[in-house]
Amino acid sequence: MTDSDQFTPDAEDEAFGINDLFVDEVLEAIENRDSVALDGMLEDVHPADIAHLIEVIDGRRRTELLTLWKGGLDGEVLSELDENLREEVIDSLAPAELVEAVRELDSDDVVDLVEDLGSEQQEAVLGALDAPDRVAVEKALAYPEESAGRHMQVELVRAPTHWNVGEAIDYLRSDDNTLPDQFYHLILVDPRMKAVGYVTLGRILSTRRDVKLLDIAEDSFRTFNVNQDVEEVANAINHYHMITAPVVDDDDRIVGVITIDDAMAFIEEEAEEDLMRLAGVGEGSLSDRVIDTTKQRFPWLAVNLVTAIFASLVISLFEGTLQQSVALAVLMPIVASMGGNAGTQSLTVAVRALATRDLTSSNVWRVIRREALVGLINGAIFAVVMGVIGAVWFGTPMLGVVIAAAMVINLIVAGLAGTMVPVVLEKVGVDPALASGAFVTTVTDVVGFFAFLGLAAMWLL
Repeated sequence: MTDSDQFTPDAEDEAFGINDLFVDEVLEAIENRDSVALDGMLEDVHPADIAHLIEVIDGRRRTELLTLWKGGLDGEVLSELDENLREEVIDSLAPAELVEAVRELDSDDVVDLVEDLGSEQQEAVLGALDAPDRVAVEKALAYPEESAGRHMQVELVRAPTHWNVGEAIDYLRSDDNTLPDQFYHLILVDPRMKAVGYVTLGRILSTRRDVKLLDIAEDSFRTFNVNQDVEEVANAINHYHMITAPVVDDDDRIVGVITIDDAMAFIEEEAEEDLMRLAGVGEGSLSDRVIDTTKQRFPWLAVNLVTAIFASLVISLFEGTLQQSVALAVLMPIVASMGGNAGTQSLTVAVRALATRDLTSSNVWRVIRREALVGLINGAIFAVVMGVIGAVWFGTPMLGVVIAAAMVINLIVAGLAGTMVPVVLEKVGVDPALASGAFVTTVTDVVGFFAFLGLAAMWLL
């Protein structure tokens, strides 16, 4: 089988270049302890695909793979690994192997790896870096964890504002400077090293030599402070369709850049994190150990138990009502379930809108009114359906009226709670993705049970 055959796209098995057949062949080589075959199979595989391979195999085979693979992990593979698994893989590497792996990485990728290491491994990596690179990494680690300064790369290309295109091209082609492996802009700086604009490489290559760089600078130019939240920077890059986001210090001097690939990776990571937190599973992954997964999920199951007990207490208030009508016990879960689903829908939209800065104080009340109206309309539609079902099923028309009214009430409340709870939590400094689900579920359960059983007590008995 040729390399091209191994990576033929398959709609069912393909996952970014790694298909089931290739994984099986790697596992067979591991079982046979055939390091030569492993080297041949992995030699030309993209780092992201190798990272994916490491993630999909079990822990024992993962350890054997890292032992047998003579090509060894490089820094790009480590940077592509899931964060939780990356720590495990790094722990399995000898200091010399780790140093070799990170030597060629950009400063932002080195920072991403180093911050998860123990002090001994961290010092080994820093000690292997060239003096300027070590200073850059240590300086980045001094910034807050979620700041632009922590996530920027210091490798960039500056050009004075008085240069023309020809001077820039001659500089880029000269042997007197070391250019980053990848860059997209020349950052224009004044004599005080303040960033005043940038020019894309495409514009430089397509413009006459005598044209001033300032005359072809991009309109999208804007700078971001080192202490600014990196999520804000990533969202700005996405919003303004930027390729490079220059990062400046408090004196507006250029100190680094955040590129579009890093920004998109961060946005994807934040979206995935929000999704996992909404489900109450923390930041877990399929590669986590059983004990780690248990620890992540236990607190939220405990919270759910407390809220379920609270909802049960509401039901107990109507014990006498339930004893007089079995139909109420049969239909009661429907009201709560519909409210819970409607609340989750509103909650998911609101949490994502808060994360992307689409939901702000200027439009929050409009969004709340919209969600309430949506709840009213959906509630009215399903109220008619359940009203008819309740009346026909149990032969009591008034029972249909009760469940219809309770359905409308609970879906309106679900829409309100799904939007207002995350907004309030963010205002008080609590991550809305982390805590909103338990509150919204409690509200919809309590209101659903109370409305349905309370109306039944008044109108049926």
